[in-house]
Amino acid sequence: MSHSAPPGSSHPTTRVLAMLELLQANHRMRGGDLARRLGVDERTVRRYAARLEDLGVPVVAERGRHGGYRLMPGYKLPPLMLTDDEATAVVLGLLAGRRIGLPGQATESALAKVQRVLPAALRDRVQALRDTLGFTAPDRAAASRGAAAPDTGAVLTLAAAARERRRVRLRYRSWRDTETERDLDPYGLVFHSGRWYVTGHDHRSGEIRTFRVDRVVSAEPGAARFEVPGGVDPVQHVVRSLARVPYAHEVEVLLETTLAEARRRIPAATAALTEDAGGVLMVTRAERLDGMARMLAGLGFPFTIRRPAELRGHVRDLARTLEEQAGR
Repeated sequence: MSHSAPPGSSHPTTRVLAMLELLQANHRMRGGDLARRLGVDERTVRRYAARLEDLGVPVVAERGRHGGYRLMPGYKLPPLMLTDDEATAVVLGLLAGRRIGLPGQATESALAKVQRVLPAALRDRVQALRDTLGFTAPDRAAASRGAAAPDTGAVLTLAAAARERRRVRLRYRSWRDTETERDLDPYGLVFHSGRWYVTGHDHRSGEIRTFRVDRVVSAEPGAARFEVPGGVDPVQHVVRSLARVPYAHEVEVLLETTLAEARRRIPAATAALTEDAGGVLMVTRAERLDGMARMLAGLGFPFTIRRPAELRGHVRDLARTLEEQAGR
Protein backbone atom coordinates (compact mmCIF):
# COMPACT_ATOMS: atom_id res chain seq x y z
CA MET A 1 0.00 0.00 0.00
CA SER A 2 1.40 3.40 -0.92
CA HIS A 3 0.44 6.36 1.25
CA SER A 4 1.60 9.76 0.11
CA ALA A 5 -0.82 12.20 1.75
CA PRO A 6 0.93 14.78 3.96
CA PRO A 7 0.51 14.41 7.72
CA GLY A 8 -1.31 17.76 7.84
CA SER A 9 -4.15 16.58 5.63
CA SER A 10 -7.56 17.45 7.07
CA HIS A 11 -9.04 13.95 6.71
CA PRO A 12 -9.00 12.13 10.10
CA THR A 13 -8.44 8.70 8.52
CA THR A 14 -5.40 10.06 6.69
CA ARG A 15 -3.97 11.36 9.95
CA VAL A 16 -4.57 8.01 11.69
CA LEU A 17 -2.64 6.27 8.92
CA ALA A 18 0.05 8.95 9.11
CA MET A 19 0.38 8.24 12.85
CA LEU A 20 0.87 4.54 12.10
CA GLU A 21 3.49 5.46 9.53
CA LEU A 22 5.35 7.59 12.09
CA LEU A 23 5.26 4.79 14.67
CA GLN A 24 6.56 2.33 12.08
CA ALA A 25 9.48 4.63 11.33
CA ASN A 26 10.35 5.44 14.97
CA HIS A 27 10.91 3.16 17.97
CA ARG A 28 8.91 5.47 20.25
CA MET A 29 7.45 8.95 19.95
CA ARG A 30 6.24 11.34 22.65
CA GLY A 31 2.64 12.49 22.49
CA GLY A 32 3.63 16.11 21.96
CA ASP A 33 5.91 15.19 19.05
CA LEU A 34 3.16 13.15 17.39
CA ALA A 35 0.65 15.97 17.88
CA ARG A 36 3.04 18.47 16.31
CA ARG A 37 3.80 16.22 13.32
CA LEU A 38 0.10 15.48 12.74
CA GLY A 39 -1.15 19.02 13.32
CA VAL A 40 -3.53 18.06 16.15
CA ASP A 41 -3.61 18.24 19.95
CA GLU A 42 -2.51 15.46 22.33
CA ARG A 43 -6.08 14.49 23.18
CA THR A 44 -6.66 13.76 19.48
CA VAL A 45 -3.46 11.69 19.41
CA ARG A 46 -4.95 9.55 22.20
CA ARG A 47 -8.09 9.07 20.10
CA TYR A 48 -5.98 8.07 17.10
CA ALA A 49 -4.13 5.52 19.26
CA ALA A 50 -7.46 4.07 20.36
CA ARG A 51 -8.62 3.97 16.72
CA LEU A 52 -5.51 2.02 15.75
CA GLU A 53 -6.23 -0.40 18.61
CA ASP A 54 -9.74 -0.89 17.21
CA LEU A 55 -8.18 -1.72 13.83
CA GLY A 56 -6.05 -4.44 15.45
CA VAL A 57 -2.79 -2.49 15.60
CA PRO A 58 -1.41 -2.78 19.17
CA VAL A 59 -0.24 0.70 20.20
CA VAL A 60 1.41 0.81 23.63
CA ALA A 61 0.82 4.07 25.50
CA GLU A 62 3.53 4.82 28.08
CA ARG A 63 2.40 7.16 30.86
CA GLY A 64 4.46 9.66 32.80
CA ARG A 65 6.69 12.63 32.09
CA HIS A 66 8.78 10.78 29.52
CA GLY A 67 5.94 8.64 28.20
CA GLY A 68 4.93 8.24 24.63
CA TYR A 69 3.58 5.80 22.08
CA ARG A 70 5.12 2.78 20.41
CA LEU A 71 4.03 -0.32 18.54
CA MET A 72 4.09 -3.59 20.45
CA PRO A 73 7.37 -5.44 19.64
CA GLY A 74 7.02 -8.62 17.64
CA TYR A 75 3.56 -7.84 16.31
CA LYS A 76 3.14 -8.50 12.60
CA LEU A 77 2.05 -5.21 11.12
CA PRO A 78 -0.57 -4.84 8.41
CA PRO A 79 0.71 -4.23 4.86
CA LEU A 80 3.64 -1.82 4.92
CA MET A 81 2.79 1.74 4.02
CA LEU A 82 5.24 3.62 1.82
CA THR A 83 5.22 7.16 0.54
CA ASP A 84 5.61 7.62 -3.22
CA ASP A 85 9.26 8.53 -2.74
CA GLU A 86 9.88 5.50 -0.52
CA ALA A 87 8.12 3.13 -2.94
CA THR A 88 10.20 4.49 -5.83
CA ALA A 89 13.38 4.07 -3.78
CA VAL A 90 12.47 0.43 -3.02
CA VAL A 91 11.85 -0.34 -6.71
CA LEU A 92 15.12 1.32 -7.74
CA GLY A 93 16.99 -0.60 -5.04
CA LEU A 94 15.54 -3.89 -6.26
CA LEU A 95 16.39 -3.06 -9.87
CA ALA A 96 19.98 -2.24 -8.91
CA GLY A 97 20.16 -5.33 -6.70
CA ARG A 98 19.05 -7.58 -9.55
CA ARG A 99 21.62 -5.94 -11.82
CA ILE A 100 24.57 -6.57 -9.50
CA GLY A 101 23.60 -10.16 -8.84
CA LEU A 102 21.59 -10.34 -5.62
CA PRO A 103 19.55 -13.55 -5.21
CA GLY A 104 17.47 -13.46 -8.38
CA GLN A 105 14.18 -15.17 -7.57
CA ALA A 106 13.62 -13.28 -4.31
CA THR A 107 14.47 -9.99 -6.00
CA GLU A 108 12.07 -10.63 -8.87
CA SER A 109 9.17 -11.68 -6.63
CA ALA A 110 9.67 -8.71 -4.27
CA LEU A 111 9.79 -6.33 -7.22
CA ALA A 112 6.55 -7.78 -8.62
CA LYS A 113 4.77 -7.49 -5.25
CA VAL A 114 5.80 -3.87 -4.73
CA GLN A 115 4.75 -2.87 -8.21
CA ARG A 116 1.34 -4.57 -7.87
CA VAL A 117 0.36 -2.39 -4.91
CA LEU A 118 1.55 0.94 -6.29
CA PRO A 119 -1.12 3.46 -7.28
CA ALA A 120 -1.75 3.35 -11.03
CA ALA A 121 -0.17 6.74 -11.77
CA LEU A 122 2.99 5.95 -9.78
CA ARG A 123 3.17 2.44 -11.25
CA ASP A 124 3.16 3.90 -14.76
CA ARG A 125 5.95 6.35 -13.83
CA VAL A 126 8.05 3.61 -12.26
CA GLN A 127 7.50 1.37 -15.30
CA ALA A 128 8.68 4.22 -17.53
CA LEU A 129 11.84 4.40 -15.45
CA ARG A 130 12.37 0.63 -15.78
CA ASP A 131 11.91 0.84 -19.56
CA THR A 132 14.38 3.70 -20.02
CA LEU A 133 16.99 3.11 -17.30
CA GLY A 134 20.43 2.04 -18.52
CA PHE A 135 23.48 0.80 -16.60
CA THR A 136 27.12 1.37 -17.43
CA ALA A 137 28.28 -1.47 -15.17
CA PRO A 138 28.20 -5.02 -16.59
CA ASP A 139 25.26 -7.24 -15.73
CA ARG A 140 26.66 -9.29 -12.87
CA ALA A 141 23.61 -11.52 -12.82
CA ALA A 142 24.18 -12.44 -16.47
CA ALA A 143 27.93 -12.83 -15.99
CA SER A 144 27.41 -15.18 -13.04
CA ARG A 145 24.75 -17.44 -14.52
CA GLY A 146 27.14 -20.37 -14.33
CA ALA A 147 26.73 -20.16 -10.56
CA ALA A 148 23.44 -20.60 -8.78
CA ALA A 149 22.12 -17.75 -6.66
CA PRO A 150 22.80 -18.36 -2.96
CA ASP A 151 20.02 -19.80 -0.87
CA THR A 152 18.37 -16.98 1.09
CA GLY A 153 18.13 -19.22 4.16
CA ALA A 154 21.88 -19.85 4.08
CA VAL A 155 22.59 -16.12 3.76
CA LEU A 156 20.37 -15.28 6.74
CA THR A 157 21.69 -18.16 8.88
CA LEU A 158 25.32 -17.18 8.28
CA ALA A 159 24.57 -13.50 8.92
CA ALA A 160 22.86 -14.30 12.24
CA ALA A 161 25.68 -16.64 13.27
CA ALA A 162 28.30 -13.99 12.45
CA ARG A 163 26.45 -11.39 14.52
CA GLU A 164 25.90 -13.73 17.46
CA ARG A 165 29.43 -15.22 17.23
CA ARG A 166 27.93 -18.71 16.94
CA ARG A 167 29.69 -21.61 15.21
CA VAL A 168 27.87 -23.25 12.30
CA ARG A 169 27.97 -26.72 10.81
CA LEU A 170 28.54 -26.21 7.11
CA ARG A 171 27.92 -28.66 4.29
CA TYR A 172 29.87 -27.32 1.32
CA ARG A 173 30.15 -28.32 -2.34
CA SER A 174 33.52 -27.55 -3.93
CA TRP A 175 34.18 -26.55 -7.54
CA ARG A 176 35.03 -30.24 -8.12
CA ASP A 177 31.43 -31.03 -7.06
CA THR A 178 32.52 -32.92 -3.95
CA GLU A 179 30.73 -32.27 -0.66
CA THR A 180 32.39 -31.89 2.74
CA GLU A 181 31.17 -31.07 6.23
CA ARG A 182 33.04 -28.60 8.40
CA ASP A 183 32.61 -26.39 11.45
CA LEU A 184 32.99 -22.69 10.66
CA ASP A 185 33.28 -19.62 12.89
CA PRO A 186 31.80 -17.06 10.46
CA TYR A 187 33.43 -13.64 10.84
CA GLY A 188 31.30 -11.91 8.22
CA LEU A 189 29.51 -11.96 4.86
CA VAL A 190 30.92 -10.11 1.86
CA PHE A 191 29.21 -9.34 -1.46
CA HIS A 192 31.88 -8.96 -4.15
CA SER A 193 31.67 -8.87 -7.95
CA GLY A 194 28.20 -10.41 -8.11
CA ARG A 195 28.80 -13.22 -5.60
CA TRP A 196 28.29 -13.78 -1.87
CA TYR A 197 31.18 -15.01 0.27
CA VAL A 198 31.55 -15.96 3.94
CA THR A 199 34.91 -15.80 5.65
CA GLY A 200 35.88 -17.23 9.01
CA HIS A 201 37.90 -19.83 10.91
CA ASP A 202 37.50 -23.24 9.29
CA HIS A 203 38.04 -25.95 11.91
CA ARG A 204 38.61 -28.59 9.22
CA SER A 205 41.76 -26.88 7.90
CA GLY A 206 42.59 -24.84 11.00
CA GLU A 207 42.86 -21.67 8.89
CA ILE A 208 40.84 -18.57 8.07
CA ARG A 209 39.10 -19.49 4.83
CA THR A 210 36.69 -17.92 2.34
CA PHE A 211 33.71 -19.86 0.97
CA ARG A 212 31.21 -19.03 -1.77
CA VAL A 213 27.73 -18.96 -0.28
CA ASP A 214 26.11 -20.28 -3.47
CA ARG A 215 28.05 -23.52 -2.84
CA VAL A 216 26.75 -23.88 0.72
CA VAL A 217 24.39 -26.88 0.72
CA SER A 218 23.29 -26.36 4.32
CA ALA A 219 24.26 -24.26 7.34
CA GLU A 220 23.12 -25.23 10.85
CA PRO A 221 23.93 -23.03 13.86
CA GLY A 222 25.43 -24.81 16.87
CA ALA A 223 25.82 -24.02 20.56
CA ALA A 224 29.57 -23.21 20.54
CA ARG A 225 30.58 -19.56 20.62
CA PHE A 226 33.74 -17.83 19.36
CA GLU A 227 35.59 -14.53 19.41
CA VAL A 228 36.82 -12.78 16.27
CA PRO A 229 40.62 -12.24 16.44
CA GLY A 230 41.69 -8.61 16.54
CA GLY A 231 42.63 -7.07 13.23
CA VAL A 232 40.55 -9.46 11.09
CA ASP A 233 38.70 -7.64 8.31
CA PRO A 234 36.35 -9.97 6.35
CA VAL A 235 36.25 -7.66 3.31
CA GLN A 236 40.03 -7.43 3.03
CA HIS A 237 40.41 -11.16 3.59
CA VAL A 238 37.98 -11.98 0.79
CA VAL A 239 39.57 -9.68 -1.79
CA ARG A 240 43.07 -10.89 -0.87
CA SER A 241 41.95 -14.49 -1.13
CA LEU A 242 40.54 -13.85 -4.58
CA ALA A 243 43.71 -12.05 -5.61
CA ARG A 244 45.64 -15.23 -4.75
CA VAL A 245 43.59 -17.45 -7.04
CA PRO A 246 46.14 -19.56 -8.98
CA TYR A 247 47.19 -18.19 -12.37
CA ALA A 248 50.06 -19.10 -14.64
CA HIS A 249 52.44 -16.36 -13.42
CA GLU A 250 53.30 -14.73 -10.09
CA VAL A 251 54.20 -11.08 -10.57
CA GLU A 252 56.08 -8.63 -8.33
CA VAL A 253 56.57 -5.06 -9.52
CA LEU A 254 57.82 -2.00 -7.62
CA LEU A 255 55.70 1.04 -8.52
CA GLU A 256 57.20 4.49 -8.02
CA THR A 257 54.17 6.13 -6.41
CA THR A 258 52.41 6.46 -3.07
CA LEU A 259 50.26 3.75 -1.52
CA ALA A 260 47.20 6.02 -1.62
CA GLU A 261 47.63 6.73 -5.33
CA ALA A 262 48.25 3.04 -6.14
CA ARG A 263 45.06 2.05 -4.32
CA ARG A 264 43.09 4.59 -6.35
CA ARG A 265 44.26 2.99 -9.59
CA ILE A 266 44.49 -0.72 -8.71
CA PRO A 267 41.46 -2.63 -7.33
CA ALA A 268 42.16 -4.53 -4.11
CA ALA A 269 40.72 -7.70 -5.69
CA THR A 270 43.45 -7.78 -8.34
CA ALA A 271 46.65 -7.22 -6.36
CA ALA A 272 48.18 -6.89 -2.89
CA LEU A 273 49.80 -3.48 -2.35
CA THR A 274 52.33 -2.69 0.39
CA GLU A 275 54.70 0.19 0.99
CA ASP A 276 58.29 -0.60 0.07
CA ALA A 277 61.55 1.30 -0.13
CA GLY A 278 61.21 3.60 -3.12
CA GLY A 279 57.50 3.11 -3.68
CA VAL A 280 54.79 0.46 -3.53
CA LEU A 281 55.26 -3.26 -4.03
CA MET A 282 52.49 -4.79 -6.14
CA VAL A 283 52.10 -8.57 -5.85
CA THR A 284 49.61 -10.25 -8.13
CA ARG A 285 49.07 -13.16 -10.52
CA ALA A 286 48.43 -13.18 -14.24
CA GLU A 287 47.38 -15.71 -16.83
CA ARG A 288 49.04 -13.77 -19.67
CA LEU A 289 52.15 -11.62 -19.34
CA ASP A 290 51.35 -9.52 -22.42
CA GLY A 291 48.17 -8.42 -20.67
CA MET A 292 50.15 -7.60 -17.52
CA ALA A 293 52.52 -5.46 -19.63
CA ARG A 294 49.55 -3.46 -20.98
CA MET A 295 48.16 -3.02 -17.48
CA LEU A 296 51.48 -1.68 -16.17
CA ALA A 297 51.79 0.73 -19.09
CA GLY A 298 48.25 1.98 -18.50
CA LEU A 299 48.93 2.82 -14.85
CA GLY A 300 51.26 5.64 -15.81
CA PHE A 301 53.72 5.01 -12.94
CA PRO A 302 57.45 4.36 -13.41
CA PHE A 303 58.04 0.76 -12.37
CA THR A 304 60.70 -1.90 -11.80
CA ILE A 305 59.95 -5.54 -12.57
CA ARG A 306 61.18 -7.92 -9.88
CA ARG A 307 59.67 -11.12 -11.25
CA PRO A 308 59.13 -12.90 -13.53
CA ALA A 309 62.01 -11.98 -15.83
CA GLU A 310 59.91 -12.91 -18.90
CA LEU A 311 57.68 -9.92 -18.20
CA ARG A 312 60.50 -7.59 -19.28
CA GLY A 313 60.38 -9.03 -22.80
CA HIS A 314 56.62 -8.43 -23.05
CA VAL A 315 57.08 -4.82 -21.93
CA ARG A 316 59.76 -4.34 -24.64
CA ASP A 317 57.43 -5.89 -27.25
CA LEU A 318 54.66 -3.50 -26.21
CA ALA A 319 57.06 -0.53 -26.41
CA ARG A 320 58.05 -1.51 -29.95
CA THR A 321 54.42 -1.90 -31.00
CA LEU A 322 53.55 1.53 -29.59
CA GLU A 323 56.52 3.10 -31.33
CA GLU A 324 55.41 1.61 -34.63
CA GLN A 325 51.89 2.92 -34.08
CA ALA A 326 53.24 6.39 -33.29
CA GLY A 327 55.18 6.39 -36.58
CA ARG A 328 52.15 5.77 -38.78
